[in-house]
Amino acid sequence: MIFHTFTAAHLRAFTINVFIKMGCSTTDAELAADVLLKSDLRGIDSHGVARLSGYVRLWEKERINATPNIRIVHETATTATVDGDGGLGLVVAPFAMKVAIEKAAIYGSGWVAVKNSNHFGIAGYHALMAVEQDMIGISMTNASPLVAPTYANERLLGTNPMCYAFPAGKYPPVVVDMATAAAANGKLEIASRANQPIPDGWAQDKDGKGSTDPNELKSGGSLLPLGSDKDHGSHKGYGLSATVDILSAVLSGANYGPWVPPFVAFLDPPTDPVGEGIGHFLGAMRVDGFRPAADFKDHLDNWIERFKSAKTVDPDKHVIIPGEPEYAFEQKRSVSGIPLIDVVVEDLNVLADKLGIERLKV
Repeated sequence: MIFHTFTAAHLRAFTINVFIKMGCSTTDAELAADVLLKSDLRGIDSHGVARLSGYVRLWEKERINATPNIRIVHETATTATVDGDGGLGLVVAPFAMKVAIEKAAIYGSGWVAVKNSNHFGIAGYHALMAVEQDMIGISMTNASPLVAPTYANERLLGTNPMCYAFPAGKYPPVVVDMATAAAANGKLEIASRANQPIPDGWAQDKDGKGSTDPNELKSGGSLLPLGSDKDHGSHKGYGLSATVDILSAVLSGANYGPWVPPFVAFLDPPTDPVGEGIGHFLGAMRVDGFRPAADFKDHLDNWIERFKSAKTVDPDKHVIIPGEPEYAFEQKRSVSGIPLIDVVVEDLNVLADKLGIERLKV
């Protein structure tokens, strides 16, 4: 593989131009770019600018509304349901999290379900918005049906990520950001671009047999739940994914299960929808609603230190705090730049030519 490195500012400017060409306002384009760049900075390359062409293709199919009227359609003091009006999830989800934070600031917690949205990038971006306000942030979303429940050979659930983010004191936030599938689909896309096999336990073929082919989904195969099989706890991954689907969509009025619209533009949404668009669920809780924030953060620092000092089976390894690798990536890439493989760079430059914007300079 050949890598090319770009500054975050360069990629951000490029990404903003793409979203503006889609018809987004400058404000929305900047926000959407920030969400994608956060992913690349934190080392989650599968959900960063490599996804740009996917958003453009959905917009070309008129499945993304570049100028949505995002609004609250149902509300109580501490809860709300937001209609994203078919907008970019990269814009809709931050709107919803702001609502949750505003409610939490007054009442201690805020909970927002979202319908009629699209792919919202990394869950961590939205949860970390709450952390900035000394709140615990929660974000999750359902996604294209690519995952077969335990014992099934039918795609009924998405990778359905969930994130919990906790503010610490002298340490970075603890961020548990994960797919509820054995692997995110983006990781298969990265392996496919690199012409590399995927690990055992990530996917099965159309007959339900394990596969290491990163292109298996294109042949009728499916991803597996977290745990891979029943003996290794796939029923737990299935249960977590079901929880995300219910909170994100059954609760909000979005599509759920096999009715979730696919992210890829070459597949049409189901003709018998049970809801509107993709669904998200976001929450914010004030730490000082339970104890003084300073006390909580002091004890979370202590928690971090104790876990980092744990005895390990390999002296060259140490216990990793959730969010620690991503934070390290962000610190490094903010200075040294963001590496993109040549296939992604070419894809983005083809996109630039089509939209009539300046190409990435290699």
